[in-house]
Amino acid sequence: MKDFHLIVIGKLKDKNLIALENDYHKRINFPKLHIHECKGHKENIDLELKELLNKVESIKAKHGKQHIVALTEHGKTLTSDKLSQYVYETMENKQCGICFLIGGAAGFPREFLKTVDFQLSLSPMTFPHKIARLVFVEQLYRAQTIKQDHPYHKN
Repeated sequence: MKDFHLIVIGKLKDKNLIALENDYHKRINFPKLHIHECKGHKENIDLELKELLNKVESIKAKHGKQHIVALTEHGKTLTSDKLSQYVYETMENKQCGICFLIGGAAGFPREFLKTVDFQLSLSPMTFPHKIARLVFVEQLYRAQTIKQDHPYHKN
């Protein structure tokens, strides 16, 4: 099975958030999660998008085919069970890895969103990017536990 790649604009600096993220990150092993931080450009969407796309291309060159998922407020909301089903079925059916993208504070250009394979929303609420990143890493761990029928996720 291929890996997950989370590509984010900006560097996580808060030591408390880093500790929480690391706790979930180290638990994700089915498949492995790689987190890539790209340089932010003070809400210059074009430069930030270029950074993200360059990273996606380098991942494709190294790891092969990738399914591209943009996290955006305009995306589809899924339950944790549905997210687990989506990511694992996508990887199995398409025989590819998945690149999840979190843009900078300005988000993604609407034209770019039309080019991705899937648009995912964590919630109809707006979160700071560093919190969205932490919530998403936890949800990937939860997706793994659902797939493995682990008691972490209780229905």
